Amino acid sequence: MEGSSSFVTAPVMASFFILFFFFKFTLSLNADGLSLLAIKAAITNDPTKALISWSDSDITPCKWDGITCDDARRRITSISLSNKNLTGYIPSEIGALLSLTFLDLSENFFSGPLPLSIAFLQTLTHLDLSSNGFNGTLPETLSNLTNLKGTLNLSYNSFSGEIPASFGRFPVMVSLDLRHNNLSGKIPQVGSLLNQGPTAFSGNPNLCGFPLGFQCGTTLEAQSPTLLSGNPQKPVNIGVSSNGVVQNRRIRNGVVTVSVISGALLVIGVVFVFVWVVRTRWKRVAAEKLGKGSNNGVGGGGAEVVGMDGKFVVLDEGFGLELEDLLRASAYVVGKSRSGIVYKVVVGGGAAAAEAGGGGAVAVRRLSEGDGKWRLKEFEAEVEAIAKVQHPNIVRLRAFYYAIDEKLLVSDFVRNGSLYTALHGGPGNTLPPLSWAARLRIAQDVARALAHIHDCGPRKHVHGSVKSTKILLDENLKPYLSGFGLSRLVPSSSSMNAIAPEARAAAPTMTQKCDVYSFGILLSEILTGRLPDRDGKGLKDAVRTAFREERPLSEIIDPNLLHEVRAKKQVVGMFHIALSCTETEAEARPKMRTVSDNLDGLKLQ
Repeated sequence: MEGSSSFVTAPVMASFFILFFFFKFTLSLNADGLSLLAIKAAITNDPTKALISWSDSDITPCKWDGITCDDARRRITSISLSNKNLTGYIPSEIGALLSLTFLDLSENFFSGPLPLSIAFLQTLTHLDLSSNGFNGTLPETLSNLTNLKGTLNLSYNSFSGEIPASFGRFPVMVSLDLRHNNLSGKIPQVGSLLNQGPTAFSGNPNLCGFPLGFQCGTTLEAQSPTLLSGNPQKPVNIGVSSNGVVQNRRIRNGVVTVSVISGALLVIGVVFVFVWVVRTRWKRVAAEKLGKGSNNGVGGGGAEVVGMDGKFVVLDEGFGLELEDLLRASAYVVGKSRSGIVYKVVVGGGAAAAEAGGGGAVAVRRLSEGDGKWRLKEFEAEVEAIAKVQHPNIVRLRAFYYAIDEKLLVSDFVRNGSLYTALHGGPGNTLPPLSWAARLRIAQDVARALAHIHDCGPRKHVHGSVKSTKILLDENLKPYLSGFGLSRLVPSSSSMNAIAPEARAAAPTMTQKCDVYSFGILLSEILTGRLPDRDGKGLKDAVRTAFREERPLSEIIDPNLLHEVRAKKQVVGMFHIALSCTETEAEARPKMRTVSDNLDGLKLQ
């Protein structure tokens, strides 16, 4: 026992002295500063001297290179060390940076496994560890980072093992990038993993299953899309020499030169969206031999093609594209939501492409499974009912594809962004602030489209997700209401924003009066330029309070409209329509047709 006690005491005492001398020289730094010094100690090579300013004699780490702090609390919120040629590993002390929101260590030579403590960074919204040499398995607890936004980038590393099923718990709007690792096994078909495109998993030869182009248990084929064909290497870091001349960056296995254009294409992420559909091995000849072709579309103009595992149906005889055109087309991911992932599919030129709408581009939405499974006949009947609801301001549904594990909707592509970006800005938005005339016209057109949905046929259709992100604008700012029918095909996709009070129950039923409420919140957003909160109640209450207390219109109207004084009467009129739409009691709200007529009564002066 005495020997055992000595054996335990020795390392404990050694640790004590190490900590004593360490803290003796770093008492001036806070806990975040000490964590950064631990990270610096784990760096074995810093050729560009990126961390030379990280000194234990400083009072605060907030002025160190690559570090950003919260001015109020002096806590570290950002670490940005991309492309610094750093070699080393990430120590567990990183988990103590509890206020960290941004971490970018990409384009370096870090190696080793990820520390489990990285899951403690609950405030993290951006994580990019791409283009390093990290290895080991992906930590299951990484899914605890529920505040992540944009892309979680772990590409071009050496991670191995299976993708944890817990990754399905990442927010649906987070894009995973796991390209070019050594991952293996079947991709879990759970949660937000169902919303990832094939590019997220390419370059892992031992991965299989949806959305890749082959099933598990079959011969593994090349996964990389055409743009990334061949033997893609880890993206090259473009270094800059001391004289400012751009030079090649040496990769571990040699020097690889990649043009700036190639790098840009990789970043843009152009993919062949239907790589994951190719596994169906469409064979029109085989379909004809089986006698599967038929005319089963809307208005008798549809064309049906049956493949080995699925069925492709054209709903509109004016749609000039065939399945083979879509299979050859390249695509870009342009949006993600609870209902699935949306691609812009760019096809070749010619008359057929022109007829597709959008000058050779269509939108393809891959539906998430949602709350249940659809049988072919039920899905086909539902989609055809949706396609029959046609209006100049509703996005046109052109075709669909059905298989047991994947369902696609093909519609026109509207190329000028959404009303959301026009009002609030966003990536790629080049539109000037919307004038009152443009806002009034958009509101009137959308109201007509929604009224048409409500009045079209005996089914009492409901949109279920009326909000600014669902209103697409063309080059003339003509609005197109998108997403109609998704609330039935994917019930869990119904909007959680601007949701009517009666629809907030545990098992809500979406009604047309719910659409009216959401439209009222949309009008308030158009008028004020403010983002609605989760249920729209905050924006609604702000408008009601302003009118009840007879505050100046300038307090609530979008500042971009203040100079249009001649429109005051129409602006006030639209506010009153918005207030009537957002009454707490559903029965007190007008029908959508009445709302549309009232808006049409607001004439420009």
